[in-house]
Amino acid sequence: MNIVETTLERIKPVNAELLQQAQAKLDNKTKPLGSLGRLEEFGRRVAAISGTMNPDTTKKVIFTFAGDHGVTDEGVSAFPKEVTPQMAFNMLAGGAGVNVLARHAGVEVRLVDVGMDYDFNGALGLIDRKVARGTKNFAKGPAMTRDQALAALKVGIDQADQCKAEGVAMAGTGELGIGNTTPSSAIIAAISGMPVKDLTHRGTGINDAALANKIRAIEQGLALNRPDPKDPLDVLTKVGGLEIAAIAGLVLGCAANGIPVVVDGFISTAGALIASEMHPNVRDYIFAAHASVEIGHRFMLERIGATPILDLNMRLGEGTGAALAMGLIEAGVKVLKEMATFEQAGVAEQL
Repeated sequence: MNIVETTLERIKPVNAELLQQAQAKLDNKTKPLGSLGRLEEFGRRVAAISGTMNPDTTKKVIFTFAGDHGVTDEGVSAFPKEVTPQMAFNMLAGGAGVNVLARHAGVEVRLVDVGMDYDFNGALGLIDRKVARGTKNFAKGPAMTRDQALAALKVGIDQADQCKAEGVAMAGTGELGIGNTTPSSAIIAAISGMPVKDLTHRGTGINDAALANKIRAIEQGLALNRPDPKDPLDVLTKVGGLEIAAIAGLVLGCAANGIPVVVDGFISTAGALIASEMHPNVRDYIFAAHASVEIGHRFMLERIGATPILDLNMRLGEGTGAALAMGLIEAGVKVLKEMATFEQAGVAEQL
């Protein structure tokens, strides 16, 4: 039995009793019932996921998984794939969008190389878990082998297991990889059966002709590879990405370890979608950080059953939305833990 199978076996439903206890505690706070809206949802869910009415949210980590994509050969991105390692160096230096927003939110960023087509030679701060130097061009054949997909899933699972060992209270997903909106659109198209044109957007900002070409490349890849919508690992293998696989692994691992996982935007949600298709209980551990501008994102969220926390017209990726959402989730936990009850405050309860 491989680590993916053993991880799937460890995933249990969220503690329903703790959910009720946390809501009862929230209902007794000095406020009208339900008046803090979704903050109350965040607090009770974190309590139930982590197995305690007093969750410690001090240690928060975003994992930005990086990988390159062979399908960029089809001209699906406005940027060349050389930008992926260039942005990785920027992130290691603390200059990327996710670094700024994570510092603001008190969150650590860890960059994991799972599939960049570049030799970093032990660059300081980079977690080297390279499975391959990018995927193959899925418009010409499968993106990767099944063994590569399993190896990339293991990268994410290992990070989640490390989180448990370190006492990380909340994990976030992020990604880096030129061309990665293309496999993300292909994944939701394969699983949902919806037309590719209804799920595919401009990614890095491509023009109309490039968008038509991107749709063609995805349609060609789906027709050629015929991924099985009932087998998420087959979909991942044939039209996915190595960083998407690692995100799926992190989500699975967080669910297995009782750690809330904050999923960023379109590409991260493609990984979360694969994970939730692999095990139905996974979705109870997921917080959807924000609604991406990418048109396929809404359909992914609907499939998972997740309501986004923020809607800020963002589409950067990297884990930027996760960093912002973590602060709101933590606020909900602090309401649960710190807000006075009617009795403590000497306030009369509503009639």
